[in-house]
Amino acid sequence: MSVGTSSAPGAREVRRPSASCSGDPAELGIDPDDLPDGLVVADEHGHVICFNAAAERVTAVRAADALGQRLEKALPLEDLEGRRWWQLTDPYGGLAIRRRQPERNLLLPGGREVLVSVRYVRSEPTGPVRRVVVSLRDTEARRRTERSHAELIATVAHELRSPLTSVKGFTATLLAKWERFTDDQKRLMLETVDADADRVTRLIAELLDISRIDSGRLEVRRQPVDIGAAVGRHIQAYVAAGQPADRFLLRIEQPLPALWADPDKIDQVLSNLIENAVRHGDGTVTIDITATVSPREGEGHENAATSVTVSDEGPGIPEESMNRVFTRFWRGSKRGGTGLGLYIVKGIVEAHGGAIEVGRAPGGGAQFRFTLPVATPAYLT
Repeated sequence: MSVGTSSAPGAREVRRPSASCSGDPAELGIDPDDLPDGLVVADEHGHVICFNAAAERVTAVRAADALGQRLEKALPLEDLEGRRWWQLTDPYGGLAIRRRQPERNLLLPGGREVLVSVRYVRSEPTGPVRRVVVSLRDTEARRRTERSHAELIATVAHELRSPLTSVKGFTATLLAKWERFTDDQKRLMLETVDADADRVTRLIAELLDISRIDSGRLEVRRQPVDIGAAVGRHIQAYVAAGQPADRFLLRIEQPLPALWADPDKIDQVLSNLIENAVRHGDGTVTIDITATVSPREGEGHENAATSVTVSDEGPGIPEESMNRVFTRFWRGSKRGGTGLGLYIVKGIVEAHGGAIEVGRAPGGGAQFRFTLPVATPAYLT
């Protein structure tokens, strides 16, 4: 659809007729080409009067070729058994009380599958059909979603099987042969069970996070956060677990703006990024904390932000994989993990209004940088 304006000062905007609809699109209340789904509208005589850009994409039929054609010719749909859809449904001569056809899979010429739903518009409840409104959706998006769900189920099943098998095996052995083991053997088995139970708990927490991120329900409870101290706690935990202290370099640029964020979720982000650097990288793990400008547009104090960069000196991430790092199930190596951590990290950062990016560190390894706006909660402004 094209929209034109007069060059004369103070001239009113003039909307030209849509290339995909006959007549003035203002009668529809919206621009059909702005709709994400395919829209085909036929008049009371069964002639196509609207065939939007999404319908062109889904059907590979040009709007210019469809407009004015009979609906069954412009949109020759068949059901999965090869029967002609418009002959089966008879939109203009069927039951006078019909309002719609529910969404179903139908076939275009060549066997291309589409999702089709139909609405019948009548002047009065049992009057003749004035408009047949057809909605078209490509099935590829649904297939991608189904594949993603199948992959998630397979990953969860795989990740749960190993620790649960271990828990079941050790507990069954201890119950059956308790007296045969020494105290040290019992302790070792119980420590293994405890670690595997933690692994299951972490996986369940990841799944809950993914559910909240995908549905837009991830809540952020903002509090003052000392990001330097938070990073320091993670470093101390690794040193206490046996990592050499000189493997970590923490650099904090002062002064930093006061950061308001969800401390638990920021801890989750830091934990994931530092663990990735320790597990998959080599050499020194460097964490830089600096003041910067929010990724949101604008200048001034209200757009101040804190930036955290975690880099290592390992092999880094291949250039061709950079655009997949934050997708589900991406793994930088075969050394464990569900491939869900960075997807969750991105969701948490974006829920704070921030941004995260990946690149190559000066030392050649991977470098992750996330930026968080420092805005205070609304009730304090």
